[in-house]
Amino acid sequence: MADEKKHAPSGLASGGNPAGSSAATAGTVEHSSTGVKGPAGVGDNLDLLLDIPLKITIELGRTKMLINDLLKLGQGSVIELPKEAGDTLEILANNRLVAKGDVVVVNKKYGIRLTEVISSVERVEKLG
Repeated sequence: MADEKKHAPSGLASGGNPAGSSAATAGTVEHSSTGVKGPAGVGDNLDLLLDIPLKITIELGRTKMLINDLLKLGQGSVIELPKEAGDTLEILANNRLVAKGDVVVVNKKYGIRLTEVISSVERVEKLG
């Protein structure tokens, strides 16, 4: 019987009523492998999500052009973008803004130094 309570989800060990254990459900814990803080009891399920691949996009800029202008493009053509040199770039995960950053060069390859990470609260607000 003692083992059953030890493995019960947080808040349900006291007779199955989450309201009966408000201190356990209101607390936050830090997930050991990621350092992500979240509600108590959620960290165990986080491991299931860590191996899901995400499409990461670094967006330099967007523009619109007429089909006629697109057909005139050739090698050496320049497409102007609205961003100015030195502006921060947007980092998207599955087409959702998660951060902004600056271009850097690391071992002769481009990289992004994060300058702003969008908070989870802001990301959730943009969903609705």
